[in-house]
Amino acid sequence: MSQQHLDRLTPIDASFLHQEGPNSHMHVGGLTIFEGPPASFEDFLEQIRQRLHLVPRYRHKLAHTALDSGRPVWIDDPTFNLEYHVRHTALPSPGDWQQLRELTARIFSQALDRSKPLWEMWLIEGLDGGRFALISKTHHALIDGISGVDLATVLFDLSPTPEPIKHSGRPWVPRREPGTVELVAAGVAGAIRAGVELAAGAFDVITHPERALNRSREIAEGIGEIAWAGLNPAPETPLNVTIGPHRRFVGIASQLDDFKLVKNTFGGTVNDVVLASVAGALRRFMISRGVRTEGLEMRALVPVSVRAEDEHHQLGNRIVAMRGPLPIYIADPVQRLDFVKDAMDGLKESKQALGAEVLAGVQNFAPPTVLAQASRLNFSTRLFNLIVTNVPGPQFPLYVLGRQMLEAYPVAFLPENHALAIAIMSYNGQMNFGLLGDFDALFDIEQLGEDIAAELATLVELAKEQSARLPDGSHNGSGSIPARLIKP
Repeated sequence: MSQQHLDRLTPIDASFLHQEGPNSHMHVGGLTIFEGPPASFEDFLEQIRQRLHLVPRYRHKLAHTALDSGRPVWIDDPTFNLEYHVRHTALPSPGDWQQLRELTARIFSQALDRSKPLWEMWLIEGLDGGRFALISKTHHALIDGISGVDLATVLFDLSPTPEPIKHSGRPWVPRREPGTVELVAAGVAGAIRAGVELAAGAFDVITHPERALNRSREIAEGIGEIAWAGLNPAPETPLNVTIGPHRRFVGIASQLDDFKLVKNTFGGTVNDVVLASVAGALRRFMISRGVRTEGLEMRALVPVSVRAEDEHHQLGNRIVAMRGPLPIYIADPVQRLDFVKDAMDGLKESKQALGAEVLAGVQNFAPPTVLAQASRLNFSTRLFNLIVTNVPGPQFPLYVLGRQMLEAYPVAFLPENHALAIAIMSYNGQMNFGLLGDFDALFDIEQLGEDIAAELATLVELAKEQSARLPDGSHNGSGSIPARLIKP
């Protein structure tokens, strides 16, 4: 696992730093709810302290090279204080969902301190029913949510009995902060590594010219498709306005079996059902805002991991962005799902992901000013209307200090001029949505959450009716617990 002192940030990781502004915070995370009673705060701190060696990056902070001549590097924080990063609070009575989501929104409204390791975790007591919650918040430059190794991952156990953690027994001793010469050397070393990778590619061209030619043709096609997408901007909508620093948050609980029922009945994937449900809810939203939906096709930025199988235990972002269409103009839910399925199949068969990955690799040699411009282009309002990201989670219960995690709601981020981000995560049979919105622009975000639940319920009902017409009357999936907006 590469998480070393003086590691250089990847171009994509650095782009998340460049993209961040006073109103656009580039941290991600989640809200998780556990059965009670909670452990003591001291026990919770000790649980994290014993496992921090598994994720060294969480003790690292940013350092910039001399004259900002290269991307930042990660260095040990010599003043690391676990109690600063792990916070403890409680909800006042009655400790209901409304209070919890307001606290979540407030926490995600605050930028992380760049002079310290870029993460926070909040232990929240006082939930009704004797439950407690954890809110995690990590800068996107630190973890992409798909690599599989972050603090939340190592914090969880697979059984109520905490698993013993192997440790060298030696206390962590931070390395001293590097001086100017060391920082310059780290930047040069990173550039050399990138150069070695480029040289390896050149050697492959010499030794396998036919394979390299085919690869080059695919890359050219992919970059051409990205350029064409840029010439066809996303439509202007009420979601693409100037945003402030404050946020609203809502959660939607649903069952993974419902998504499987719909996709098994009508075809496609679980992610296609997600996008079709979101498109239907946005159609209702646009109509409620007085926007005409005839011919309106919005675009979702759908992050796709390009991490190889042997890289699934490394931090750092290996993601590219696909721009999935949301056919707001289609009123029929099944027709809308069919459109999304065909469109996403076309994107997967296209070379967009390959082109985006190559462009990210080229940025290994980009100076910071060029990298900053590229990051702003990547999150341009012209290219997409909102983020919709779907993260697969474990389909078995997880525990922290013997307490079972009951529900999980992911939280994405809002780029500049984007007032809504939708994150979805499956966990132990659930498929839960987290909607993060700008406080002023999305005053009706709760209604949007209800509309997503309603659109999914409609698709589930249609799938049941379709299945009932089968000769054996069978269908896949339960549909026993309808999607619902979480309320007090």
